[in-house]
Amino acid sequence: MSGFGTSGPPLAPVIDGWTHLRTGKVRDLYTNDSGNILLVASDRLSAFDWVLPTPIPTKGAVLTQLSLFWFERLSDVVSNHVLCTDVPEQVKGRAIIAKPLTMFPIECVARGYLTGSGWSEYKASQSVCGISLPSGLLDGSKLPSNIFTPATKAEIGDHDINISIEEARRSVPQADELCDLTLKLYAAAADFALSKQVILADTKFEFGLDESGNIVLGDEALTPDSSRFWDAATWVPGGSQPSFDKQFVRDYLVESGWDRESPPPELPLEIVEKTAQRYQDAYKRITGSDFSL
Repeated sequence: MSGFGTSGPPLAPVIDGWTHLRTGKVRDLYTNDSGNILLVASDRLSAFDWVLPTPIPTKGAVLTQLSLFWFERLSDVVSNHVLCTDVPEQVKGRAIIAKPLTMFPIECVARGYLTGSGWSEYKASQSVCGISLPSGLLDGSKLPSNIFTPATKAEIGDHDINISIEEARRSVPQADELCDLTLKLYAAAADFALSKQVILADTKFEFGLDESGNIVLGDEALTPDSSRFWDAATWVPGGSQPSFDKQFVRDYLVESGWDRESPPPELPLEIVEKTAQRYQDAYKRITGSDFSL
């Protein structure tokens, strides 16, 4: 059992001029008479396939503003779905208006370091998503080269499953092109982040086709929700790394003794405040500016 918990998904706010389409783990989607999408990032936080009951203040705005930073910076690699940020006042700072896309049914993950589910796979098979890796790597080791490790795109409450590029090709004819774009985006972003003394260990992209059949980058990009950001000054392979992402909450939940088969507990105020600060720290480290709404 996993998902939103016993209370079900939260009610999406009513926004004049927009019709609610769907509520995801973090985002609420709306459409209007023009067919455009209003993508609103909430303060909800997901972990271990559950949406936690405690929101993280300012999180949705940080995700939106950091995504916009990366969308602009990486626009020479691939176009993105952003049309404008002229959104209704009640969601200002945490929403964008985007072009509708037909999304590919896979998540495009790039890894430059071994950690998370990749580390679990490596320990079992010395490979990740069918890609053989050298022996002797540790949790947090830098990989010999960046790798593309696609995953299924699970519904809320289900688990994403790592798959091989061959499996991705069977469901997505453009899989090789998505692989190439994912690795180009990751390399450019990782180089920039490292110039700010931040290691981009891995990240997830989502792509779709626009009405002209062009591949477009959608959803979010290179945020603490979709990426692992480590402090380059403290990186030492061999265990969990100090991070600027939601790994802090995952670690708390593991240490709390929560069994993951029942709805997750409320987060203590200290954890909420420290998590919000980590998201804002990621924004500042990467953009060079203090976060503000």
